[in-house]
Amino acid sequence: MNERICECEHDFTLVLTGVNELTQGVVDSFYEAGCDDATIASRCGRVVATFSRTAPSLKDAILSAIHCIRRAGVGADVLRVDYCNLVTQADIARKISRSRQLVHQYMTGARGPGGFPSPACEISDGTRLWFWCEVAYWLWQNDMIKEDVLRDAQQVEAINSVLEMEWQKRANRELTEEVIKAVSASS
Repeated sequence: MNERICECEHDFTLVLTGVNELTQGVVDSFYEAGCDDATIASRCGRVVATFSRTAPSLKDAILSAIHCIRRAGVGADVLRVDYCNLVTQADIARKISRSRQLVHQYMTGARGPGGFPSPACEISDGTRLWFWCEVAYWLWQNDMIKEDVLRDAQQVEAINSVLEMEWQKRANRELTEEVIKAVSASS
């Protein structure tokens, strides 16, 4: 039996590198390369491309957009998907449409099954940040979010990890390869 693939519209923003000025020629090159579903703009000194792309998954939409950006031939590359994996308690509450107080109770174990992920870091006294992927996994395990929310978080995190590794290799190939080799040898 043929399984039907459902294509949906996915909204996301790619932060670009290699293009400092948005001329009409640059914008036209992006359009001709397949970025006709994107708005190209300059934001805080960076060029960004905000897409509304139809694809079977967020991952597929992002990967095809990265391919189109690179194909434009204007020296542009993708630095990252503009998606912060670090979230505050308030961010978590917004993402799951619950109160901050309820999220705090999950964190302390006063409500829910316990075992809420530990914070990734503390940016100031009392302001903690969590990795969204870890929180999403915990929420999914405890039937508090749908699997597609978890899948999107994991896919964007994986894409950003690979993009970061590519950037590190361009910035200092020797160091990056040394670290990869050392980390791989210890596993």
